[in-house]
Amino acid sequence: MDWNALKVFLAISRSGSLAAAARDLKVNHSTIFRRLKQLEDDIQGRLFERINNRYVLTTLGCEVLDQAQQIESSFADLDRKIVGVDLQPKGIVKITAPNNIAYRYLAPSTVQFNTLYPHIQLEILVSNQMLNMSNRQADIAVRATPAPPEHLIGRRVQRFNWSIYASRQYQHPLGLPTSIDQLAGHSLIGATGELQELAAFIWLNQHFSDTIRTRADDLTSMSYLVEAGQGLALLPDDQERPEIIKLFSVAEVAPSDIWLLTHADLRNVARIKLVMQHLTNVFLQTEP
Repeated sequence: MDWNALKVFLAISRSGSLAAAARDLKVNHSTIFRRLKQLEDDIQGRLFERINNRYVLTTLGCEVLDQAQQIESSFADLDRKIVGVDLQPKGIVKITAPNNIAYRYLAPSTVQFNTLYPHIQLEILVSNQMLNMSNRQADIAVRATPAPPEHLIGRRVQRFNWSIYASRQYQHPLGLPTSIDQLAGHSLIGATGELQELAAFIWLNQHFSDTIRTRADDLTSMSYLVEAGQGLALLPDDQERPEIIKLFSVAEVAPSDIWLLTHADLRNVARIKLVMQHLTNVFLQTEP
């Protein structure tokens, strides 16, 4: 059985479409279709039903999925072990980070690193989702989390408090608040989607849900809503910039810990170790 065909099957099962699977695997649509058909011919059965323009696993497909995931895990283990003995400071290092961390910290830090190590190519994957570190969708992750996954190793490199932010465009008869007690009556910007599951926004919803007028599922978008004068927002202090005004810190919300993480099997890879060391210094030398 062709491993490439199994990779196509896994990509379709995760995305639900041939087009998305083609994007994920960086191949064309016809290749995805051909490999899926090849796999179904090999096993002599249908793996997907097309329902509402989505590819949904059949009963047989569900059975194959379990086996394919085990094979994928075995290949990923082998790949990490092979890469783990790489002692040369060259090659590609994929770093995933949320929007603002990527813009504010990673972008400026790449210039100096590329000068020091011209044979290491950095790929910055901007995402708030935890990419699969086991199959090396990313080699290094920068994440805000109170408890990193046990299969990843790294260190806490920064801690940001949460504060209320406004802009000069925001107009209110009461002026700008200077404490939590003065927030009542002001227009607030809240979270939606997965973002509202963060402890900070759970607290905000519990105490000020009646005054939230606008919501967003991205912290950077929230900061730009603040800049436009849409309202006040509770944001981590890594969002601070000249265009918005930090009014006061919110002691009721626990700070966000920023972790630099990689897979244990990759910790001795020369290029990954060098990037980890460089980014650690960048964060530790930055004022929170």
